[in-house]
Amino acid sequence: MLAGLRRRGSMTTPPGPEIPPPHQGGFYSAGHHPQRPWPETPPPKTRGGVKWMLGAVALLAVVGVTVAVTLAVTGKDKRDAIPPGSGVSGSPTASDIASADDSGPVSVITEDPTCAAQGPILETFAAQQSQLWVERDPALGRESWSPELRADYEKVGKAMRTAADQVAQLAKITPHRAMRELYEQFIAYARAYADNIPNYTPPTDNLARVAVTAADAISYICAAVSYGSAAARAPLVENRPAPTNVAPLGNPSEPERFLTAPNPVCGEWSSVLNAFQTDTTEWLKTDPDISSSQWSIEQKQINENVIPIMKRFANQLYLLGKDSGNPTFRDIADLSVQYRLAYVAAIPTYTPADKYLANASIRLATMANVACRAAAD
Repeated sequence: MLAGLRRRGSMTTPPGPEIPPPHQGGFYSAGHHPQRPWPETPPPKTRGGVKWMLGAVALLAVVGVTVAVTLAVTGKDKRDAIPPGSGVSGSPTASDIASADDSGPVSVITEDPTCAAQGPILETFAAQQSQLWVERDPALGRESWSPELRADYEKVGKAMRTAADQVAQLAKITPHRAMRELYEQFIAYARAYADNIPNYTPPTDNLARVAVTAADAISYICAAVSYGSAAARAPLVENRPAPTNVAPLGNPSEPERFLTAPNPVCGEWSSVLNAFQTDTTEWLKTDPDISSSQWSIEQKQINENVIPIMKRFANQLYLLGKDSGNPTFRDIADLSVQYRLAYVAAIPTYTPADKYLANASIRLATMANVACRAAAD
């Protein structure tokens, strides 16, 4: 079993690397990148061996790996567990949804009662994936599948449906609108992927990528809660203005995809992410498991140099989210911005737990990027 988080409330050093090395080829490489299996137990912590993961890069081809990464950073604190007896029910009313009255600005999440409950759900989902499916080539259409691969796709589709059904209860319980939206989008895209397996074509894979990126973002948000970096850095970030409108409250058990057609900001969003990847090349080479108190002069300079780059990136995402005209897109953008700025605020006194802030931010930005691709296909 993958190592889970064990502590909350104070910043602790993560027990070994959970982040795989980035794949090459940019955000949307035309080439196929083989998928890599994830070890069941994280290797021992080593200095210099683990590099930052720009989530958008790895998510080009990694679906199985991403789910496993989600398990690696899922909180296990039973104090945040879902109340017993709270099963999935029918169409809920506003009173059944804890975040129904959340119409304020999106901010760094310091507490969430669903963080512990997601672990068993995603662990079971990951266990349904065979090595054959993890290493599949998503560019192969259904007509090219072997009988074994066809069976594996169908098995994973069933696992996605099951996970989506279970996550629906978490969407009702979280008190945070943005967290509910992440759960809802996992549900919507996981089911869409499963629905399309009988008629699978290569673009169908983007639906799975959105689902697992949403799950991955949730897990990093919960990791920041569990290791205390969210609580430590959230007070350092000023909230943006409250939105003028939020997405209509629907049934979290039957959510719709937030992008079913290309959004006008999608092209620029992708360009901004590509530019950010290029501009942070040196920073991505640094070891996230070294605290600022132990940085060399070179490491300190690299981190100081990345601050204005990250601030510019955050401002660009904020403006694009606002210009999207899509309340859910805007919330995802704003949440990415808040976690990015929290990371920036952490740099002068950086500890390894702060890496979860940066990883949550890039996963959120990547989620919107892949959703744009899925909508265009």
